[in-house]
Amino acid sequence: MDANTKVIVDKFNEAFGRGDVEAVMQLMTDDCVFEDTEPAPDGTRLVGQTDVRAYWQKMFKSGAQDFTAEELFVAGDRAVVRWLYRWADDLPGRPGHVRGVDIITVRDNKVSEKLSYVKG
Repeated sequence: MDANTKVIVDKFNEAFGRGDVEAVMQLMTDDCVFEDTEPAPDGTRLVGQTDVRAYWQKMFKSGAQDFTAEELFVAGDRAVVRWLYRWADDLPGRPGHVRGVDIITVRDNKVSEKLSYVKG
């Protein structure tokens, strides 16, 4: 296990769980890549600080939510995070939760890639 990768991913997940866009983006490279889970089947690919930041800002503004990293596996500069994402029951048309995994790559002590996948 690469301890540095674990430290970076733990910090990233903590900031994400708080909905702290500034802290999340400080932990991502300038050329970061995020692949969303929607729309099915392949999701949307966002590249760079501007587009990824805009996505997080919109997501965190959408209402009360809770992201919990349940398990973390690290191999070198890669990590797999098994997570649970819940949103408030009062969000119109979208109460509930989803489980998924992220495949994360760390480069130069920052997250360079976050590829998200969900169950069902």
